[in-house]
Amino acid sequence: MQAEVISIGDELTSGQRLDTNSQWLSQHLAQLGIRVLYHTTVGDDLTANVAVFRTAMERADIIVATGGLGPTADDLTRQAIAGAIGHPLQLDEQVLAYIQQRFFQHGRNMPDQNRSQALFPAGSQVIPNPDGTAPGIDVVHTRAGKATSRIFALPGVPAEMRQMWHDSVEPALAETVGPQRRVICHRLIKCFGVGESHLEEMLPDLIRRGRRPSVGITVHKATITLRITADSTTREAALTEIAPTVAIIRDKLGTLIFGEEDDELEHAVFRLLSQHALTLATAESGTLGLVAERMGHLSGAEQVFRGGITVMDNSAADAESLRTEAGVTTLASKVRADFGSDLGLAVGAFPRLRDDDGSDNYFLALAASDHVQSAHHRFAGHPDIRRERSAKQALDMVRLWAMDQ
Repeated sequence: MQAEVISIGDELTSGQRLDTNSQWLSQHLAQLGIRVLYHTTVGDDLTANVAVFRTAMERADIIVATGGLGPTADDLTRQAIAGAIGHPLQLDEQVLAYIQQRFFQHGRNMPDQNRSQALFPAGSQVIPNPDGTAPGIDVVHTRAGKATSRIFALPGVPAEMRQMWHDSVEPALAETVGPQRRVICHRLIKCFGVGESHLEEMLPDLIRRGRRPSVGITVHKATITLRITADSTTREAALTEIAPTVAIIRDKLGTLIFGEEDDELEHAVFRLLSQHALTLATAESGTLGLVAERMGHLSGAEQVFRGGITVMDNSAADAESLRTEAGVTTLASKVRADFGSDLGLAVGAFPRLRDDDGSDNYFLALAASDHVQSAHHRFAGHPDIRRERSAKQALDMVRLWAMDQ
């Protein structure tokens, strides 16, 4: 069974608002074993909406739409569905009375335009909205030579949409799928330290189309995520199918892996420092204090993080010294002593310190009680992720050192 999620509204197509409903719905459809193949976003245009629903009905068994169920002139979802399936809109007197009652409870008369929210395509069912005046629409469309396609239209307000999903849509879909439904499961493996193509070379044959379980690879601000996906009759069976692939990945990648699921590098560093009862202080230039920010926001950070200083480019007397590996090494020892921590971490990252090929240089140093280690890195990627890359490289230096303790 395949699904399409449709998000409706000019605020989405104009970029004024981020579409979080599609992400949430896709996750919950997957929990029912329903694979989402399409995400469609359409503005408040009736012709475009009708075309979108017609296309979706031809290629998807389940369609879940959000938005466009309000009372104003730009709320067109009910008209679009009626036009797409060729059924007229009809007034539901019970829904109209419910909407009027909600206004009465708030000491107001219902504006005449809210009457439109009681209009439904002939043959559709009402999805109750316990928290608003915009009921949803549930309608089944017969397709020539295919199984039926079912449309669920919900409000765009996330809180209302989610409540209606749990109360009405999810139980209806669970019944449709039946007890033999497939359960889709994912495992996310987080990596840092090499490029995407290099990492893929380390996993021969794993990231190929048609493999079971499938392995996908994505990169976000220098962090690589491997997504292993399997479907089966139970969650336990899907995870069992995934487990051997996870073992292969761990064997091949070793210390490049720092965590799973929602882990970030700072979580891995926090766990290791806590395990070894170690504390950390930081000194940063060129990162605007990003390492300290990442460590400081963690729950229980005070157990391992003593604090940090930020040196702005060219704004401090010792900024020039941070343009050398020796200067950053000295600062790592100094910040360790100043904060009384077990470890001192220093970052010197300056966009104007460049090689002839245009790549940026940055230096890292980690000071412990018995030694100081340093590193010189070159970064030729997009400037927008230079701060992220250098901060993560610094955190990874701490992680790798702590793993050897």
